[in-house]
Amino acid sequence: MDVVREVRKKYCPAALLVAIGVALIMILSGHRELARGLILGTLFSIVNFLLMGMSIQLRMQKTRRASTIISFLLVMLRFGILVLPLMISIYYDNYHTVTTIVGLFMVQAVMLADSLRKMLLPGQN
Repeated sequence: MDVVREVRKKYCPAALLVAIGVALIMILSGHRELARGLILGTLFSIVNFLLMGMSIQLRMQKTRRASTIISFLLVMLRFGILVLPLMISIYYDNYHTVTTIVGLFMVQAVMLADSLRKMLLPGQN
């Protein structure tokens, strides 16, 4: 599972770095609640991505029926984890709900941006 580890090492720190950079701009412009929401969502996005990577190993080692059950339970766990930052941002005014949602998609956005970069600039890796 070296491929999963490499993907994690590449995209999780990049997502956090982007979120911190954007959050810093938000804080400097006086929008702390927006920054808090973005960081909160990004942290949970990373946790979700890490769980997804770990679940691949679990599903590969089981029978088809056990793999299906494990997959279903892990998806429910991941959805449950993604609900937490949404509930926090809804109940507490210190976190902005929209930026929390944006943060929840930060790892995917970084992956998409990297794919677009590779497609538009094929000679650079």
